[in-house]
Amino acid sequence: MSSTPNTATVETMKAFAQAWNNHDLEALMSFVTDDCEFHAVGGPDILGRTFKGTAQLREGFAMAWQACPDASWSDGDYFASGDRGVAECTFAGTKSDGSRIEARMVDVFTFRDGKIAIKNAFRKDRPTIAAH
Repeated sequence: MSSTPNTATVETMKAFAQAWNNHDLEALMSFVTDDCEFHAVGGPDILGRTFKGTAQLREGFAMAWQACPDASWSDGDYFASGDRGVAECTFAGTKSDGSRIEARMVDVFTFRDGKIAIKNAFRKDRPTIAAH
């Protein structure tokens, strides 16, 4: 399957998701542009908290594993159109207090030069599951 440099592909989004599940920061960084913007699921601004550029993205991506060391993204469903792509999955993870998060989420991507230029994350606002 050939694509133009700005075309989103399901294959790229699946490989990016696998890097998240592998907790592989270097692999994640290989999928993004140097000026990539990551809009996290929460934060003070209308887009949540924004991380921009290599150093900030490293920090923002790593925060997911710091908050939930066993974080996982499963049951992925993907589609792509032009330079945009969407990944829907189930996020699950255990916080340091033993409570768990499990909720459906969506990433909306914008691609440029064959890489992810924007990752805008959305997650259902579901209460945590109490520790047993």
